[in-house]
Amino acid sequence: MKIILRQEVENLGAMGEIVTVRDGYARNYLIPKNLAYYATPGALKAFESEKKRYIANMAKLKAEAELLASKLTEVQLSIGMKVGEEGRLFGTVTQQMVADELQLRGYDVDKRNVTIDEPIKSLGVFDVKVKLHPEVTTTVKVWVISE
Repeated sequence: MKIILRQEVENLGAMGEIVTVRDGYARNYLIPKNLAYYATPGALKAFESEKKRYIANMAKLKAEAELLASKLTEVQLSIGMKVGEEGRLFGTVTQQMVADELQLRGYDVDKRNVTIDEPIKSLGVFDVKVKLHPEVTTTVKVWVISE
């Protein structure tokens, strides 16, 4: 069955591509979840108008994300943790902790968008990545201090 993808589907294709998939996969998964259309001439026309709106919306979201990224580069967070011997923490600093601190300061960031490269298990200053948009990523300084 030929379908038109409405958005990027992992291991299948990108938005706007016409792909051939098995009938059951299209009927039971892709079309009910609004990930695809049947590839008909009318659907091609409808998709073109949808694609224009999507591109305009993504440009707006990217501009907002770049503005937020410029503000976040200035932000430094302090997270208090319980400390044992030699400055080792009782646990690690999590993505949720960083997201909560950002939300306390008025920045709406989801924990899934926070990336901690290496587990933070000691006191100090660390750079944490925050992905605001598929094309916009920034870093935030996190100070881990003793409670």
